[in-house]
Amino acid sequence: MHDDRFVRIGGIEQWISVRGRHRDAPILLFLHGGPGFTTIPNSYLYTAGWQEYFTVVQWDQRGAGKTFGRNPDLPASSLGIARMLEDAEEVAAYVRRTYGRKKIVLAGHSWGSILGLMLAQRHPDWFYAYVGFGQATDAHASEALGYQATLAAATAAHDSEAIRELQAIAPFPDPRDPMADLAHLGTERKWLARYGGAVWRTSEAALDRAGLLSPDYTAADWADRGKGLDYSLGALWPEIARVDLSTIRRIDCPVILFEGRHDLNVNAALAERWLRQLRAPVKKLIWFEDSAHMVFEEEPGKTLVTLQREVLPLTR
Repeated sequence: MHDDRFVRIGGIEQWISVRGRHRDAPILLFLHGGPGFTTIPNSYLYTAGWQEYFTVVQWDQRGAGKTFGRNPDLPASSLGIARMLEDAEEVAAYVRRTYGRKKIVLAGHSWGSILGLMLAQRHPDWFYAYVGFGQATDAHASEALGYQATLAAATAAHDSEAIRELQAIAPFPDPRDPMADLAHLGTERKWLARYGGAVWRTSEAALDRAGLLSPDYTAADWADRGKGLDYSLGALWPEIARVDLSTIRRIDCPVILFEGRHDLNVNAALAERWLRQLRAPVKKLIWFEDSAHMVFEEEPGKTLVTLQREVLPLTR
């Protein structure tokens, strides 16, 4: 199956890609991170294997990628979390209706895991399982822990440049002003990545360069992706910075977390702590020891095997 098209979602045309080898395979809807960090251009690196077992649906969200390119003049006020969650709900309903499925698998990465967890809580009967990659929980605590760990690593390495730049943006995160954090986010993320908190033993740049070979994104699409990243982050960060999903105590569908052991971008230890107190029909955390935040790109083989072993049986 190969079905890529713009679909009217939330009153605007949004890009949805559907790929799979077997028409009767269970559907897996993947919600990308960022916000604005579309996965379609890089997904050929790892989802070809997924498509042996699942029909994989990807969606360029409002303000991201091809959807941003089709709707470049949307006001930032239209990108609130409530609106994005309604979009995700419409996409899931569209997929279920169009392909005749009562249930699908829902997966979310990073920012997409915020939408994913909220959607699974709202409609557990729609989903065989919810799969969280780099699961977000308490955003403020995650940012604080990431900053502290990065500064500690820089101090241990006697990295005077990193120490100076990180101390200059303190306090991070700022409990009073998330827009100040947004202005400093690039500095914090630069050093967090340098010390392995974003990807482990590789580089984000190498992964991005691989995406440039994608047949699914033109040069114009890549330009729109970059613009959408800046636009979406600016519009959504004040809300994202205050998200706290650790108060969710019950999800009435199976919950499986794929966590990179070294993830400081969205703190993996917080996700582990949250899962312990969650009530769900099935719950499980799988650690990826050689990954940080980009589990499915850093350990694509283990990701495929784990989806086949842990998630696929839940669809039967």
